[in-house]
Amino acid sequence: MNRERGSSTIEFTWLTLLLLVPLVYVVVAVFQTQRTAYGVSAASEAAARAFIASKTVQGAPSRATQAAQVVLADHGVTGAKVTTRCEPACFEPGSTVIVRVSASQRLPLAPAVLGDPIAKFEVDSTHTEPFGRYRAGQ
Repeated sequence: MNRERGSSTIEFTWLTLLLLVPLVYVVVAVFQTQRTAYGVSAASEAAARAFIASKTVQGAPSRATQAAQVVLADHGVTGAKVTTRCEPACFEPGSTVIVRVSASQRLPLAPAVLGDPIAKFEVDSTHTEPFGRYRAGQ
């Protein structure tokens, strides 16, 4: 007669905790990273197009920053940095506008004790938009 009795419910619960919880954490971290990457990419494109559509060179950088902030807010990304530059000159036929948007993404539930190099990482995107070869310069 076999007197060995197991407790499969307890074993199943422990295996679930040991295997499923880390898997869910990794999935959540990947989704948050992907959300930030999509937001930064869309923001750089929107900012470059807003820069090109501006009426004046002086108002173009602020317009680009505002467009990027709207897109970033839609994606739930905060604290992003937007930089713009023109090559070779702004609003000249054949020139291009280069917009770089960078943001930091913290790992979910990461304690502050770990510090920023471990608990967060940088996500950035650069978009280049041509001004147009056959447009009139300002």
